[in-house]
Amino acid sequence: MSRPPARPASGSDAFAYPVGLRLAGRRVVVLGGGQVAQRRLPALLAAGARITLVSPSATPSVEAMADAGELTWVRRRYADGDLADAWYAVVATRDPEANAAASAEAERRRVWCVRSDDASAATAWTPATGRSEGVTVAVLTGSDPRRSAAVRDAVVEGLRDGTLSAPHHRTLPQGPPTGSGPGGTPMPGVALVGGGPGDPDLITVRGRRLLAEADVVIADRLGPRDLLDELPPHVEVIDAAKIPYGRAMAQQAINDALIEHARAGRAVVRLKGGDPFVFGRGMEEAEALAAAGVACTVVPGVTSAISVPAAAGVPVTHRGVAHEFTVVSGHVAPDDERSLVDWPALARLRGTLVLLMAVERIGAIAETLVREGRDAGTPVAIVQEGTTAAQRRVDATLATAADAVAREGVRPPAVIVVGDVAARPAG
Repeated sequence: MSRPPARPASGSDAFAYPVGLRLAGRRVVVLGGGQVAQRRLPALLAAGARITLVSPSATPSVEAMADAGELTWVRRRYADGDLADAWYAVVATRDPEANAAASAEAERRRVWCVRSDDASAATAWTPATGRSEGVTVAVLTGSDPRRSAAVRDAVVEGLRDGTLSAPHHRTLPQGPPTGSGPGGTPMPGVALVGGGPGDPDLITVRGRRLLAEADVVIADRLGPRDLLDELPPHVEVIDAAKIPYGRAMAQQAINDALIEHARAGRAVVRLKGGDPFVFGRGMEEAEALAAAGVACTVVPGVTSAISVPAAAGVPVTHRGVAHEFTVVSGHVAPDDERSLVDWPALARLRGTLVLLMAVERIGAIAETLVREGRDAGTPVAIVQEGTTAAQRRVDATLATAADAVAREGVRPPAVIVVGDVAARPAG
């Protein structure tokens, strides 16, 4: 027995049928050149529509679009026949009679028509839209545009920060490494993600999203550890901790693990502290991946060289105090033959020195800087575990820095700032 068709709702009671219009190369007419047009035109242009604007005047932004040749501007009021051959129309003039006449013409010509003044009289509604990594989110809630916008914002934000997981359908990468796809879309392979200085809220939006899509995470000790607790149970976490003077996973073993898991078709995130390319050996890993033919996406991170001092109230530059700052690795002493740092030149600089991995060498570094001409009374700020709940700041001078580190029991990770900016009061 056949089922009778459902009785359609009428008027404003009917649900809107959602659809994506492919307007590239097709004629779209926009009536009115005010704020509504200014908001709607960029998306229509991005869709590749062939736009005719009918309006005696326009906002400066809309006029600039016309001057740039992005649309055709007919400088007059609406006239019957303007919607001929149109696929879609946006009616947004300040003349109710013109809007009603244009809407009637659209009905006759079977042109889908949006009306800014009377949604109930329109044949199409504009959804609240947002975009994230190649995904377009469109939300319709009938006559409640604010709710539409709120739902859209929640979904887009969830996609961006990784709290709403929508993994890509992935295939094993073929051929040479490709980095990122159009619009920054991550390609299959390995993502070298800078996790920032430690606070999980300071990882980039893109980095957090890639973590949410990962099958395997190879994490450093200095990465934002709290983020690992958010990973789904199926994600394999590999500890690549390089604890100073303690247990370490050899760099070659890390490279091998990245390549092995990527070749197995898994989405791999190499989670590193700070930025992958600021004393993070990220380039070594990128080169190893390239040599193995594995695609590599680099996601920059917030480097501790700037963020940790800032979190402790120390600006690395300040007007009238320092016009430059230099970031230096202190993992080897100044008199070590492996050192690549020109310490005498650094001592002559007037700006800020930011020392990373220098806790164990601060005595030798301070002594060298003073010997080469830096004032022994130069302020020094030592910030341990910056941006985390365990953050603390120890103030000293070049003459007293080594004693302060020993007396206060400062341990890595810590960032050491040398210069007059370190005399600024703690924030």
